Amino acid sequence: MIGGSNGDTAQAGTTVETGLPVQSLAVYRADEFRVINGVNLGDGLCNAAEIELADVYQLRKQAERGRLSVIVSGEALHIGEDTELGHPGHALHLDCIATLMGTSGTTVELLVVVETDDGGLIEEVFFLPFAPLDPDIEYALVKVDQDTARTRLSDVACVAFTRGTRITLSNGMQKPIEEIAIGDRVLTRDHGPQEVRWIGAQTVRATGAFAPIVIKQGALNNSKDLTVSPHHRIFIYQRRDAIHAGRAEVLVKAKLLVNGKSVIQSDGGFVEYFQLLFDSHEIIYAEGIAAESMFVDSRVRPFLPEDVQARIAPDRMSAETPRAFELRDGMLEPSVAADILRSASGS
Repeated sequence: MIGGSNGDTAQAGTTVETGLPVQSLAVYRADEFRVINGVNLGDGLCNAAEIELADVYQLRKQAERGRLSVIVSGEALHIGEDTELGHPGHALHLDCIATLMGTSGTTVELLVVVETDDGGLIEEVFFLPFAPLDPDIEYALVKVDQDTARTRLSDVACVAFTRGTRITLSNGMQKPIEEIAIGDRVLTRDHGPQEVRWIGAQTVRATGAFAPIVIKQGALNNSKDLTVSPHHRIFIYQRRDAIHAGRAEVLVKAKLLVNGKSVIQSDGGFVEYFQLLFDSHEIIYAEGIAAESMFVDSRVRPFLPEDVQARIAPDRMSAETPRAFELRDGMLEPSVAADILRSASGS
């Protein structure tokens, strides 16, 4: 989660000579999650080469998350200067995704991140849970995946619009997102005019999972090209249920619409991403397209400014847009997804 401020748009975290941003992850130290039954009895969570399937883990009751600042430079990751955990300048490696099953039968995934020293030796291990961990529950390791860690890290990045995107204000006028200020009133689909509570900004290398998606003019009945982060969800109101969702309101990640023609992924260079936070998760209008605002959950909230956390109730921050059906990967062929949704939403 990127940094923020009480005033104008805040640049993400601390920058270094490369101009690349620092992204903060809310992680636990691996020693806070120990094996209580199994081969590695007494040991904390470790890298994929050392962990054992079926080992049972439990989170220490006093465990607390800390901020790990990450500099993203192409394929390389390093710890930034503005960090609570780890050693600034050391390399970070996205080791694996560990899937564990709790005694209640629910599963939780953890992103295991390894810090190495200047000699390439492991200095420390951290992990980022994708769902809350309960210290009163025991978790058995059921799967280790070393292929999808980087993709899952991109899932944590906030959904975002790019510089120049025109956002519809409460008076019907449009303003480029980089000119919007905290307190501006933006038109939302469900709750009318709403004040912007916080604005985040970051510049990242536009490659791989971070390369933006360009929805070309008209692809979804949009007035101009709309460029967003890959996991940004677009809102579609179906006048006819073309995808058999059983409801009219649909959310779809931009990356699932890529067809190489009317929706493309723009790879290369750098991209500026901006996020808008309201009192609750909203659907706003960007270049004439309905799209989601920043969605806050337990992973993101600790890194919002304290005054913003105090202003926004936890139950409102975590509430998803009601009634909307999310289109999942594989439900529509990407080559025709945009055409089907544009047709379904047309008059």
